Amino acid sequence: MLTLGHPTQPTRIRTTSENTMTQFAIDLGNNDKLVLRETWTVPALHALIEKNLDRLRQWEHWAQGPQTEEGLAAFTTHQMHQWVDGQALPAAIVSHGHVVGSIGARIDSYVGVADLGYWIDADAEGRGLVTRAARTLIDHLHQDRGIRRIEIRTATENVRSRAVAERLGFTHEGTLTAAHIAGDRVHDTALYGLVPSHRAD
Repeated sequence: MLTLGHPTQPTRIRTTSENTMTQFAIDLGNNDKLVLRETWTVPALHALIEKNLDRLRQWEHWAQGPQTEEGLAAFTTHQMHQWVDGQALPAAIVSHGHVVGSIGARIDSYVGVADLGYWIDADAEGRGLVTRAARTLIDHLHQDRGIRRIEIRTATENVRSRAVAERLGFTHEGTLTAAHIAGDRVHDTALYGLVPSHRAD
């Protein structure tokens, strides 16, 4: 479900919306970019969720119930409030003008730790897009937000998600028994950690 590849150097572009909320877009190269997951992304993301629902339901607890555009809009508004408060960084992955996936982080600024999550459309696999997006988001969190540690938690059986973490240089720090739920299935959770300041350049 996730893709691997080599990152390009991003160029940050900052803009301001009509309600004066500071936003961002980050160029990933190859006509790909990250954008803030605002309400305009809701219709495209909803269609993408419906298209990939069977795949998402294998691993994502949030994907189990009915998926409505209204529900996604409410969640997006909630995430934007968290963005303003510095508690989250919700982003959409855009390729050639089309939304193809989602990536984001829950942020605990008090301790300087963020939890990273991601998913992508099946048709966008195989181009290294998730790895480039994740690496760019990690750099932003560390350099611009002062986050000292990034974590990825995924089901131990989710081979693609684990491969992304390992390609990004995360360390598998342990397994949490029965800590991941997706519908009526309970999985063990693989815990990955990365301290960006410890990475070799």
